[in-house]
Amino acid sequence: MTSSTSRRTVLAAALVAAAGAGTASAAGPAAAAPAVPPETAPPGPAPEGGVPPVTAPLVDNRFFRTYTDWRCGTAAGTRAVAGRRPGLEIATPAGTTDHTDPHTGTTATWEYATWTSPLHRSTVPATEVIASWNAHTPAGTWIQAELAGRYSDGTGTPWYVMGRWAFGDTDIRRASVDDQTDGRSTVWTDTLAVDDPASGLRLTAYRLRLTLHRTPGTRLTPTVHRFGAMASDIPDRFTVPAAPPAVTRELAVPRYSQNVHVGEYPEYDNGGEAWCSPTSSQMITEYWGRVPTAEDLAWVKPGIADPQVCHAARHTFDYQYEGCGNWPFNAAYAATYRDMNAVVTRLGSLTDVERLIAVGIPVITSQSFLATELTGAGYGTSGHLMTVIGFTADGDVVANDPASPDNEAVRRVYRRREWENIWLRTKRYDANGKVRGGTGGVCYIFWPVRPAPGQRRVLRSLGLE
Repeated sequence: MTSSTSRRTVLAAALVAAAGAGTASAAGPAAAAPAVPPETAPPGPAPEGGVPPVTAPLVDNRFFRTYTDWRCGTAAGTRAVAGRRPGLEIATPAGTTDHTDPHTGTTATWEYATWTSPLHRSTVPATEVIASWNAHTPAGTWIQAELAGRYSDGTGTPWYVMGRWAFGDTDIRRASVDDQTDGRSTVWTDTLAVDDPASGLRLTAYRLRLTLHRTPGTRLTPTVHRFGAMASDIPDRFTVPAAPPAVTRELAVPRYSQNVHVGEYPEYDNGGEAWCSPTSSQMITEYWGRVPTAEDLAWVKPGIADPQVCHAARHTFDYQYEGCGNWPFNAAYAATYRDMNAVVTRLGSLTDVERLIAVGIPVITSQSFLATELTGAGYGTSGHLMTVIGFTADGDVVANDPASPDNEAVRRVYRRREWENIWLRTKRYDANGKVRGGTGGVCYIFWPVRPAPGQRRVLRSLGLE
């Protein structure tokens, strides 16, 4: 089963080919890169309570979210807002701009304001960077998220658009942006990747930029509560070290099958196997007690089972990717619910997942595998999302797998060693014996704005606050 992974499959194949050949991809159109000055920012805070940062050698997370964070950036028409949940809003617009939506052909004028982060030096010189954000975008508003990186040779990337986002789909069509490359790195839907990791070139630092838009002459504003990125350098590997089991617990997560929706809403990629990501996202938002209202679901055709899954599919659909599998869009959707945080990151081992499960936080994981590689799955996939909800006494993985015939069948138990390897590896063989890529531990993590103390400690130790 796949979540419309054709472009992500292209990314995986391109990176494997580049690593093997040692040559960079051809350059395409790209904006001129701004100078990225040297920076002296210290690394992130040390974890509390002596908990080892298991992922520190491979993954760096930096998310801007506090009032101080928003005040430290460079503002042009934006303001930091304090309070129960700090954020960034439009104060006095910096100007107006005409935007032609490539998916509707409509040109509209918008007021805009911008915020640019300080330069962040990654603790991990990275081959990939994935941005994600949490924002409230009422009708008449939208945001654009961008990233500009610095290479290990001191040169810089252009400003890359990492997503144009609105919860609704009447002002703009939320979308990723294709054909962004400088010949050394490329944006593949939601992932900025170095074209030739074998060359040793890495992304060592980056800035983030937000552009907030609103209907001219109004007092509307988007509010961004969290914006950041995960930078990583996962070693090429077909197999990964085994982590000994340490936790026995299962969380009570709602069960939804994507296959119940086969053929529904062709405009949102036709349900079924294309909806693994929004189905997983909906399961976890409901685990945290966040559900759409009857008014939210009024647009869904009468008689459809689990209309909230259709709702998630509509509001995660990427009109450029032409599917619901855009990783940051799923995190952004989850964070539209009251007091929810959501990020895209990587974890380093099943030990990390166990630590989260132990404190009551489920994890949505992305993986690719042949049918013979995961006993009991009954299918193979070039890309699929499922939710880890627990571990058995033997250490096997308890997953809510949306690629199931009905809701009752969603709960699965998968062999620990098989599941661990297909999730964490970066290389695999497809059914034709060709080398393809794996996700290297990509996952979504959703949690409340005010987690319990034990949850906060574990999240902090993983670089997530």
